[in-house]
Amino acid sequence: MRLIPVLDVFDTVAVRGVGGRRNEYRPLVTQLCEGSDPLTVAAAYRARLNTPALYLADLDAILHRRPNTALYRDLLERDTELWLDAGVQCPADVAPLLDLGVPTIIVGLESWRSPSEMTALAMSVPRERLLFSLDLRNGQPCGGVDWSDDPSVIMDTVLVTGIDRFLILDLHDVGQHTGGSTAALCRALRERSPTAEIITGGGIRNEDDIRRWEQHGIDGLLIASAIHDGRLQLADAQ
Repeated sequence: MRLIPVLDVFDTVAVRGVGGRRNEYRPLVTQLCEGSDPLTVAAAYRARLNTPALYLADLDAILHRRPNTALYRDLLERDTELWLDAGVQCPADVAPLLDLGVPTIIVGLESWRSPSEMTALAMSVPRERLLFSLDLRNGQPCGGVDWSDDPSVIMDTVLVTGIDRFLILDLHDVGQHTGGSTAALCRALRERSPTAEIITGGGIRNEDDIRRWEQHGIDGLLIASAIHDGRLQLADAQ
């Protein structure tokens, strides 16, 4: 199981995510490094966790359609294995990120406008470069009016296109020390697609949580707050 560090950026600085309540996000204070410069935080993650992977949630792009393109370029020039959520809404939004060379583009339920456009996306983009994010709040999907409110139906809608890389994330867990709450949905997805790549995260507290998710057969785990607070020792994370 892989650990993928998370970097949330808002107003061009690294911020601390809390329960998906973005009005409460504040500049990041972390034991990893001084300050909240995104490139500094990314470099600290890489040095201390010994991984090139980085999940970047660009809230400027997600909320205001103002992508931090220069930051993407800087990270890619540093050979970052970038997993990027830039709030793509339709296939046309994906093309510039492909041109930049972003390895993994997040297609978030919260942002993607229509399930009917998932097929067109899967036909035009290499599927290994797409990761569908099943975004939830307290167990309820965050999709627009065209999406089902049943997570199982959403899984099936995406799987039928051939996309089989998933992030299942309940925003309520983020930064809340819950340990994560998506195990049942992860199991349901594994039953539907035994070979799917399944990532989850949110609220990871310590090494015991990591072991528990590994026992669930998860392929990857997003992690941030436990590292920043020092509750998860870096040797354990490695």
